Order: sequence, then structure tokens, then C-alpha cells
Amino acid sequence: MGTGPLADLRVLDLSRLLPGGFCSLLLADLGAEVLKVEDTGMGDYVRWAPPYYEGADDSAKSALYLALNRGKRSIRLNLKEERAREVLLRLGREYDVLLESFRPGVLDKLGVGYDRLREENPGLVYCAITGYGQDGPNRDRSGHDMNYLGLVGLLGLTGERDGPPVQSAGQIADIGGGALMAAFGIMAALHERRRSGEGQFVDVSMSDGALSWLVLVAGRYFAEERTPHRGDLEL
Repeated sequence: MGTGPLADLRVLDLSRLLPGGFCSLLLADLGAEVLKVEDTGMGDYVRWAPPYYEGADDSAKSALYLALNRGKRSIRLNLKEERAREVLLRLGREYDVLLESFRPGVLDKLGVGYDRLREENPGLVYCAITGYGQDGPNRDRSGHDMNYLGLVGLLGLTGERDGPPVQSAGQIADIGGGALMAAFGIMAALHERRRSGEGQFVDVSMSDGALSWLVLVAGRYFAEERTPHRGDLEL
């Protein structure tokens, strides 16, 4: 067992790329035991993202991969195989949190979604990070950080007043709307489990999370009934 306030917490991370990886990194940095579950093909796509750290193994020399996965362990499972699904169900009985970032319904079709895992572990906190949430007309759409920022209007408000929209140097929706919201949701669900003994399904939409970044813009609109424009300063 590690040290830190989350040293007794065990997390299964089935996610890929930045949002889930950063969320489980936050938990690991606070002491949680994180087991990263990757497929038997390419694994997490982040493994192959440049720039590379020379001297490391080919599958683990991506600087982004190394930055996101310090303090974690990993295994590889082909969830299309029955034996691998049995392993995941067994792990689900032993862990406190499962984090994933598949499109809605993918793990359900494989027989290892929330309802099935909950049969094995009623106290499991299951967190799914997606672009648009588990319900609604956009649930099955793919997307990237810029798509989510454009959808909620944040991209259109960023930049000089008479200039074009400007993309942030950081991934606002991926991290601020996804990873941080997921970490907060997981901690809230764990607090509820202490009270009731029941696990929770934490549905994190990166678009919804990014929308919350417009809280000051929304406040001004409701106060003044004036449409916000690029170049307005809220502070």
C-alpha cells in the first residue's frame, strides 16, 4: 500500500488518451493504487504519441504516456475473449473504482458494463467519461477538445474582439471538463458509498463540463441580458 490520503483506494482504469489518464493520475498522485487495463493490440494510443523519450522501450517512450502513467501498474486484456472478461469481472470484485472512456454501450455489449459489474460488486463506483454523456442525441458521436469547446460556445469567445476564434494551448474540455469533473464525481460517489454502502454510476460529459467554464459569462448575460462577444473581459 502506498502513502497519501487515498492509499486504501483501488482503481481500475480502462480509459484511453488524456481525460481518463489524467483523472487516474490525480488519484494515483494522492496514493491510490491504479491498475491500467489496455487491449492486446496497440494498447493505449498515448503510448505512440510523440515526442519520444529516447532510451525507453518503444511501447513506453512517449513523453505524454510517461507523464500520464507514473505511479500506475498495467495489464493487457482482449475483452472480446471470454477468459479476459472473466478476469475483468474478478478484478471488479476487488477494486473500488472503475474508470472508462468508451462510447456509451460498448462495455455493455461485451458483457462487462456497469450493470454486470454491479452484480459482482454492488459498492463499485463506475465512472464513464465521454464527449456528450450517456444520453441525448449526440451520445454516439466522436469528438475532440475543440469540438466540445465549439459546441458550448467557449471557443467562439476566445481571442481578440475582431479576430478569429483561438484555441487554448491546453485541453480545457479534456482536462477541465473531463478529468477534473471525473475525479470530483468519483470522490463524491465514494463519500456516498460510505454513507449508504451503495456504488454509483458517474456519467461525465466533457461538453457539459466545459460549459461550466462559462459561469461568469452566463452570470453577466442573466444580469444584463447582453449577448457576450469575443474580447469581453469578465475579470
